[in-house]
Amino acid sequence: MSLDQNLYTLNFSQREDDRNAIDLTDSNGVVQYTKRRLPGNEYKIEVYDPLSEGLLATVTAPSATSKHKTLQLYNPDLVVELKYTGTISFKWGFKWEDHDYEWRREECFILRKPDPAVLIAVTKEPPGRLQTRTVQLLDYNLNRFDIADRKGLEIVVLTALMTFQDANESYHTPREGSTPAATPTPTPAAVPPAVPPRPEPRQGVERIAEMHAIRTAHGDGEANEIEVWEECSIDDYAQYAERLLNDEAMLFITIRSSSAAQVPKVLRVVEETKRLRHKSGVAEEEELHQYVIYDTEQSTPRKGPKRINLDDPEGKKSKEKDKYTPPASLTVHLSKIDMPELRPKSTLASSRRPSETGPGAKAPAPAPELSEKERRQMEKERQKAEKEAKKNKKSKGKESTPPPPPPGAPAANKLTKPTAPTSSSYLASSYHTPAFQTHPYQPSPSPSQLNNPMIYSAPPPPPRARPVSMAFPMPDAHSGRPQSFYGSGPGAYNAYPEPMHGETPLGAGYQPGYVSSPQNAAPPSSSSSGKGPVSALLEMWSKH
Repeated sequence: MSLDQNLYTLNFSQREDDRNAIDLTDSNGVVQYTKRRLPGNEYKIEVYDPLSEGLLATVTAPSATSKHKTLQLYNPDLVVELKYTGTISFKWGFKWEDHDYEWRREECFILRKPDPAVLIAVTKEPPGRLQTRTVQLLDYNLNRFDIADRKGLEIVVLTALMTFQDANESYHTPREGSTPAATPTPTPAAVPPAVPPRPEPRQGVERIAEMHAIRTAHGDGEANEIEVWEECSIDDYAQYAERLLNDEAMLFITIRSSSAAQVPKVLRVVEETKRLRHKSGVAEEEELHQYVIYDTEQSTPRKGPKRINLDDPEGKKSKEKDKYTPPASLTVHLSKIDMPELRPKSTLASSRRPSETGPGAKAPAPAPELSEKERRQMEKERQKAEKEAKKNKKSKGKESTPPPPPPGAPAANKLTKPTAPTSSSYLASSYHTPAFQTHPYQPSPSPSQLNNPMIYSAPPPPPRARPVSMAFPMPDAHSGRPQSFYGSGPGAYNAYPEPMHGETPLGAGYQPGYVSSPQNAAPPSSSSSGKGPVSALLEMWSKH
């Protein structure tokens, strides 16, 4: 690719006095960077600033042809990984800040997937060989991106390019001082050294700690999780769990089963752990909370069309389904602090209802699970009871219907109000209990009668007959005649006539304004002349 002379260009020139040193000079002949390769079994180069002789970067790798090299920058210190990313073609990639860069033979690009890559550097090499002579940085493309450290990126791009030249020389050019391979002289075979004995495998608590460290390093578990396997004993797991709980940084630990066969072992490990804490006296000073979580295997329904099962549900298959199945996995949390999120749902529901969780309240007993046969029998009994209730209702309705009227009775009129029946059933139904008395079918007072003392006393006596107001004055005590409003006397108003011979005075035994009881009332007696009291009074007024 042709280069632009107006852009920043550097030329590679090897020193004559030192074959391991290369200078990078600009178009004016000023040395900008110096690269020096250090001798040794491992591949290592250093890049200096020629003016200050300050170390700018180093590259290390097992050999010059390695596909992974580490690039170290100084002032500031930063590590960049240079990796071979191609399969057949030549591709080396590295990352700088937020962008990915890739060297492809003679060109370096910024990768912007899914957008096309942007060219930032280009080299000029002799035909057929990977030997760089000139490199040019395209500033106009670098200015399109937000790059904080442009100088650091320039050093990384140039240093990576110089490592490619060293790898090419290792492939094609033998190093100085190397002699052609000579045929080795046969030497007598020496006795091979004895193989050292294999170290004994760890056992007990140390083996559990090793397994736990391997799981944590692989990311399969946390530092406070213990997975119970078949390999070690229950005491070993309990001692390791107690060791974790004694650590002040551990607020809780988790003991889980690796398979369904290890579920009983987990329970025994938990009990042994609590026994060890109680034996050491830690359990009295620090309370330990236990939370259990288990999962049971649930058979997933098979996908496909719905099929009707005509088999007898009371066979052996149904009995096997009703049997208890142990949990498939078990997880026990032993915590030094209270963890409400791990409490059972029933405990949370009961804590929300303080009225139902009194000191004397008892937890409701769980409903027993009924088999299919018992459910069918209960359903038959319920249907039978409903049929009997319907029959009783129909029979009562027939008895309550009134008999048809006789043939000679008049037809019933819809506008007339039917008369109330006088049967005993109607009297019983129309019976009304006063508010101060207790209903005979009510064993205890109703809530409205709790503060009513009248229900505990006898009913009051019937009220007396009220007096009838009349305009007649009370009779005189001496004469037995009623007093007049305007005075007494034969000529006064409202005066009674003188009694006839042999007659009882009209006022004797008579109290106007009061009505005597019907039992004591005397039968009305008429005068000998057959005149009543009103006629006698009118006759008396006519005489005067």
